[in-house]
Amino acid sequence: MGRRRFSGLEVTLIVMFTLMSVAALVLIVLFVTGEPGIIKDETTEVFVPQCPNISLAERVDCFPDAGLRCEQRGCCWSPLDERNVPWCFFSTNHGYTVESVELPNPYSKMTSPSLFGADIQELSLHAEMQSNNRLRFKIYDAHRKRFEVPHEHISSLNSDHSSPISNTLELTKNPFGLIVRRKENNKVLFNTTMAPLVFADQYLQLSAKLPSHNIYGLGEHVHRHYRHDTNWKTWPIFTRDGFPNGETHNLYGHYPFFLCLEDESGKSFGVFLINSNAMEVTLQPAPAVTYRTIGGVLDFYILFGDTPEQVVQEFLVVRPVIPPYWSLGFQISRWGYGNLSEVQQTVERNRAVALPYDIQYTDIDYMEDKKDFTYNKVSFSELPQFADYLHEKGQKYILILDPAIATSKRVGDAPYGSYDRGTEKNAWVTESDGKTPLLGEVWPGETVFPDYTSQSCIDWWIDEYEQFSREIKHDALWIDMNEVSNFKKGSTKGCADNNLNYPPYTPKILDEVMFSKTLCMDAKQAWGNHYDVHSLYGYSMVLATEKALQRVFGRNRTLMLTRSSFPGVGKYSGHWLGDNAANWNDIKWAIPGMLEFGLFGVPYIGADICGFFDDCSEELCRRWMQVGAFYPFSRNHNAEGYKPQDPAVFGLNSMLVESSKHYLRIRYTLLPYLYTLFYKAHTTGETVVRPVMHEFYSDNATWTVDRQFLWGKHLLITPVLDPGVDKVWAYIPDAVWYDYETMERLADRRKYVDMHLPADKLGLHIRGGAILPTQKPDVTTTYSRRNPMGLIVALDDNNQAAGELFWDDGDSRGIVCKCTASLSGHVLTLAFLDLIITAFTHLSPHLNFITNTQVMSLRGLSLTFGETYVVQWELDPKESQRFDCYPEQHADEAKCKARGCIWEPSTSEGAPWCFYPRDFGYTVTEVKNTSSGITVDITRNKKYRSSGRPDSPDIDTIRVKIHYHSSDMLQFKIWDPATDRYEVPVPLSVPAAPETDESKRLYKVEVTPNPFGIQVTRKRTGTKIWDSSVPGFTFSDMFIQVSTLLSSEYVYGFGETEHPTYKHNLSYHTWGMFSKDQPPGYKMNSYGVHPFYMGLETTADAHGVLLLNSNAMDVTFQPTPALTYRTVGGILDFYMVLGPTPEMVVQQYTALIGRPVLPAYWSLGFQLCRYGYANDTEIADLYRDMRAAGIPYDVQYADIDYMDRQLDFVLNPKFAGLPALVDRMRGESMKFIFILDPAISGNESHYPAFERGKAQDVFIKWPKNISDEIVWGKVWPDYPNVTVDESLDWDTQIELYRAYTAFPDFFRNRTAAWWHQEIQDLYNNLKFDGLWIDMNEPSSFVHGTVGGKCHGNPLLENPPYMPRKTHTFLFCSPTLCMNSEQILSDGKTVRHYDVHNLYGWSHTKPTYDALLNVIGKRGIVVTRSTYPSSGKWAGHWLGDNNASWDQLYKSIIGMMEFSLFGISYTGADICGFFNAAEYEMCLRWMQLGSFYPYSRNHNGKGNKRQDPVAWNSTFAEASRDVLNIRYTLLPYLYTLMFEAHTKGSTVVRPLLHEFVDDKTTWDIYKQFLWGPALLITPALNQGARSVDGYVPNARWYDFHTAKDVGVRSKMLSMPTPLDHINLHIRGGYILPWQEPQDTTYYSRRNPLGLIVALSDNQTAQGSFFWDDGEGIGKIFETVFVIVLDCCNNNNKHLHKASIFVHSHVNKKT
Repeated sequence: MGRRRFSGLEVTLIVMFTLMSVAALVLIVLFVTGEPGIIKDETTEVFVPQCPNISLAERVDCFPDAGLRCEQRGCCWSPLDERNVPWCFFSTNHGYTVESVELPNPYSKMTSPSLFGADIQELSLHAEMQSNNRLRFKIYDAHRKRFEVPHEHISSLNSDHSSPISNTLELTKNPFGLIVRRKENNKVLFNTTMAPLVFADQYLQLSAKLPSHNIYGLGEHVHRHYRHDTNWKTWPIFTRDGFPNGETHNLYGHYPFFLCLEDESGKSFGVFLINSNAMEVTLQPAPAVTYRTIGGVLDFYILFGDTPEQVVQEFLVVRPVIPPYWSLGFQISRWGYGNLSEVQQTVERNRAVALPYDIQYTDIDYMEDKKDFTYNKVSFSELPQFADYLHEKGQKYILILDPAIATSKRVGDAPYGSYDRGTEKNAWVTESDGKTPLLGEVWPGETVFPDYTSQSCIDWWIDEYEQFSREIKHDALWIDMNEVSNFKKGSTKGCADNNLNYPPYTPKILDEVMFSKTLCMDAKQAWGNHYDVHSLYGYSMVLATEKALQRVFGRNRTLMLTRSSFPGVGKYSGHWLGDNAANWNDIKWAIPGMLEFGLFGVPYIGADICGFFDDCSEELCRRWMQVGAFYPFSRNHNAEGYKPQDPAVFGLNSMLVESSKHYLRIRYTLLPYLYTLFYKAHTTGETVVRPVMHEFYSDNATWTVDRQFLWGKHLLITPVLDPGVDKVWAYIPDAVWYDYETMERLADRRKYVDMHLPADKLGLHIRGGAILPTQKPDVTTTYSRRNPMGLIVALDDNNQAAGELFWDDGDSRGIVCKCTASLSGHVLTLAFLDLIITAFTHLSPHLNFITNTQVMSLRGLSLTFGETYVVQWELDPKESQRFDCYPEQHADEAKCKARGCIWEPSTSEGAPWCFYPRDFGYTVTEVKNTSSGITVDITRNKKYRSSGRPDSPDIDTIRVKIHYHSSDMLQFKIWDPATDRYEVPVPLSVPAAPETDESKRLYKVEVTPNPFGIQVTRKRTGTKIWDSSVPGFTFSDMFIQVSTLLSSEYVYGFGETEHPTYKHNLSYHTWGMFSKDQPPGYKMNSYGVHPFYMGLETTADAHGVLLLNSNAMDVTFQPTPALTYRTVGGILDFYMVLGPTPEMVVQQYTALIGRPVLPAYWSLGFQLCRYGYANDTEIADLYRDMRAAGIPYDVQYADIDYMDRQLDFVLNPKFAGLPALVDRMRGESMKFIFILDPAISGNESHYPAFERGKAQDVFIKWPKNISDEIVWGKVWPDYPNVTVDESLDWDTQIELYRAYTAFPDFFRNRTAAWWHQEIQDLYNNLKFDGLWIDMNEPSSFVHGTVGGKCHGNPLLENPPYMPRKTHTFLFCSPTLCMNSEQILSDGKTVRHYDVHNLYGWSHTKPTYDALLNVIGKRGIVVTRSTYPSSGKWAGHWLGDNNASWDQLYKSIIGMMEFSLFGISYTGADICGFFNAAEYEMCLRWMQLGSFYPYSRNHNGKGNKRQDPVAWNSTFAEASRDVLNIRYTLLPYLYTLMFEAHTKGSTVVRPLLHEFVDDKTTWDIYKQFLWGPALLITPALNQGARSVDGYVPNARWYDFHTAKDVGVRSKMLSMPTPLDHINLHIRGGYILPWQEPQDTTYYSRRNPLGLIVALSDNQTAQGSFFWDDGEGIGKIFETVFVIVLDCCNNNNKHLHKASIFVHSHVNKKT
């Protein structure tokens, strides 16, 4: 029998639902009632506004002008005592309504008054996901074509989607609105439902609520700060020739784009409205944004990024131009050179002071009467030779052109050919008649204006420029006045009174007249009315000029600089920030301006240094030259009529000249780095000048930093921007920083400091981790590029650095080469790729390394490109490898030095300030080598004082024994040979004979003499996987410490602790291990102890390390990478397995500690439990409802509620019917599991369990030299005859109501016999199929013992060192006193101090043995406290978790870790134990939990039910469907359990175990595998409707559709509706399956089948284990290998087959 097939109807419905849910294209029409497509102004009904009750911050202005009264617009009137908040705001019954999402059915708009008339009655919406990170939605007139921006990179709407949209864009229908969400966390980013959509012919308005106030961008304006003020600020956008004086008016460019940083996660998004009409954007405190534009359409792009930089990269689909190298040099210009001699004098005086200086400009002075394409043949007669004059000294010449063309003749009444030829070609913008050239006035007088949107004009412009370039040689072009600027209002004739020149609404633009200082809006251009294309004038001029430059310069790269700009201009041109003034405000405001143009995609940006207008003081110009040396576009420029301000004019030896030269030399030194940043901008869209926030977004202090900026990631510039100061309040971000000039490391980080910057200095700091390429500077780039290159290497916290260098000839179009450099572990590798440079001067390299700063400079490098070079040096170990000498709290210098250690404060977060000297530890005194191992005697280095803990005396002489157990396993044991110290009594399976053949061993072991250490090397690769030859080894009575270097940063394991990621974070994190009744929490030691980790080596090999020590301990990771163990007793007994694959590591480890138990088949079914059942009727009702819902369900539990007063083995009268219920349920194929706690009440008058236990002496007591009394605790059992008042606080309840309890000592053989008898007696009265043992850490509700006084040595409760997370508590809190005595099976007495962590382990085997003996079947034991080898007998659940979303992904981490620990049968409490579960979370958890090996829904007392039938029918159906999938695949899961039991392989398997060669998998912890072949990718976030999952490098088939996904080795956005979990089957595997039923009893009676997933070579194989499912010992096993070569190579689907194997057949099949 094959798998169930869907019916035709079902398939149709699924397809329809899929299309509706995940379609990436949405096409909607918004209608009003009435005739389609007709513009209506009037409403015939009386309109009553419905006024919302909203906060003032959320009001959206309905009265942005001074027009009709508020009520006439149907809006809400509520005056206030402040004017910035709207008094007139929108009602909720404005806007559009959607009635259908199918064409051509109508949708109707709410009937409401018009704001400005001419409302568009029918609109269309088109939305599409253009990529995973880019959403586009467009709202436009459904029937009439409107103006749309004719942008070269804005394509028409797609008909095919590229990514699902349903989880990103939500449509609301009444009123119409759009809600944009971040798909991975469902966070709302852009919500337009806060106010109605207004769409009239000349007034379009849309508002959207935003998630944060961190809004950046919108332009072009002067923003006094980079982050916007959201307190009701309105910014007009409409290109305008204005002065950037700090007011809110519109300036030269048009940028309706902003970036919003959501929070400290760095997640950000951008919003781009592609609309060129005049508009305004209002920001309000909601926070929210309102757009008001007066034409076009609403065409929005929403760009998603995980960081601000990613948003910019997504916005810059059009990458910025890479400028010529020489354009990064310093530049001088002015308007007002009277003649060419003045220009040459400027050049000569700046050459004379040896100022680095590449480019000289001439402004319109050079022209004849300011006419384009002419030059003044009197005052600039030698201009044709001027470029050659500059070129002789390696300099360049740039001249200006304006768009406006004079209508007048040239000097001597000569014809002005450029005008005449343009007229012939109809090149001009015309009046509204489309024929008459529009006349205005600019610099040359009366002018016409080229229409650069017309091809005839473009041709004319190219021809004129080409002709002029032959006359005046120059190197680049500066275009100005192209907003377009006109000194007349509109034209020499004025402008007609119509709705283009005087629209119904005028945004708050400068002068509030549309044609002020520009052209009439009804002027005609090829692209449309000037009303629509005005803001595109500069953009169209740039496009035309680029073609002209290509014609003239050909293969050579040149430069264009434009004043007016629009998104996309950066592809061709740079920009300067306009006509600023020489004042201290403008020097400040230039930084936000540059940062904004970085967002806008114009990285070649700068302000006029020293200011354009006004005379500049020496101080201001000096400070401006300092900061301007770090503008990407670095030009000193000023205006006619003001004093010259080029640097040399201030005097040969002036401070300004010296300071300018100093910082320009630094600029030129770092030009290779700056050029590389431009290459990165050009190829990836990264910013060049970068806000500090872009790099340090997790630090909210950086969100407003805008008086400092970065070059890329690594250079921080802190200028002085105020007069008369030498200190700047500067922010030092959270990184290592080095002062560029002194190379000293800063002591401060993540704080503001008073930075001392005297008159000749600015702040310049290199970020740790940087490799900056450098070049010896010269006076021009022509000369500097011939100089030797070098590197500055600045190490970060991890003593690493990396960098890049891009290098080419600096002039040619196209990229020649790229070079990269990286540093790790003090080894620097330079790899120069396929580049031949002939301009190097071959000098001997000079290395300068400053040890106290960790900055290295390499200068004079003579390198051959195409070769690889290595530079290696040693650092003082105290800088690179500090091992903590004072891990306790409250370290200080005196305490540190008292231990003989070194005290040196560090700025690295987490790095120890007190650390060991290099030779602190032990030295080798004798070594004995044999073929089976090494024996070493070592002695403490007494040069230093003791380890500093007087109560824990050092042991001076220690023995080390290294055993070569096998080819892939070794042991090293370190102990005191003179004293019998405690050793862990957990038996391990080591080979009977060692591996004495050295050639067979995968490892080599060496012992270092001083300090003593063990080094284990993998022979095949040479990787050191253990190296403890580091300082700090300590062996004292109650404190033992050993550190080792690690092979890589990839470490997994150690537990039981909740870890936020599967791979450990090595940034100085410490994890405690001490079994404790502690619900999962960050850094909280919980129920079990597993001192085992797996390490991945950089070669993708794996190894595992077990420390067999059961005392309290902690482990500390540090980024060296290194690991430190600290334990408070016992010995050091390490076992290491060599893999080399991750899966082999687990197999070898479980061979050592014991293979996982094979659970009964039924225990793989779904299970229900809760703490809080009131009586057996509740359980019966639940069982009835589950059966009625048809939900697969095998196991029911009873928590301690079933016990009378929580007494083990005693039935609660409220559950008197439970035995009969259990019998009935078991008779109907169900199974039942009861809980048992270890603590036994001692306050009963007749309680056989206690009485027999006391008689048999099974309880833990004090040592006999103190007392023969039981160590009493308190747990759940209550006193007899009490009524518990649960309203009292917990401690009071414990004191008043909890009975004294005794704790069985399960180490003793007689305790196991007693426990077996009690379980047998329970079974005789109350049948069960498995046992759940809890509270066995052991947990006690009092500290140590009743009364709180622990007898004996107080150091046992509060030892000299308290491992991490136990700092605030004694060890006995909340458990037994550490001096309690236990007795091992061999009669040896031990302290609870030593065996506390083994209590749960000792409890588990007697329980397992008793269960098997009592029920005669396999059953299952589930235990809370575990230790290595617990998995031989029991499964484990992850404890008392919370009902919170984070617990879903953390449960995956927990299961993967327990897979490492050898416990395969694991899972978390589905839907959470504590707190009330939420519907969506519980449903997603049911889906995830259906793929836990141990799948149980369980919650705590006092919370509402959360079982599948506690919600609604939809929830029940979704639960049933996903559990049916689980039950279908149970034969595969059972086979995996069998393989774990017999081979030690993992069941829940990290992706890295199967795909270890793919390093992407090393960090994945939100997906997992069942075995090798089933990939589970659950939804783990609230609101998620798609999941980004990684598809490893194999063929994968979608389980649900049986189709090949066609993707590998990449992330895939997987649609995940609420009723769906993503499952994929790996090609090359065969999975057994079985038709599901309500219980496994019935499903096992169904025929079995196979799912065959073919690999790329059309083969598949798999194994299958089958037995009776609960017998002790397997009945039979069948293994098959099928090679399918009959199928064609294009087979892309799963195959299904049936096999018939019945559980009663006892033979091979």
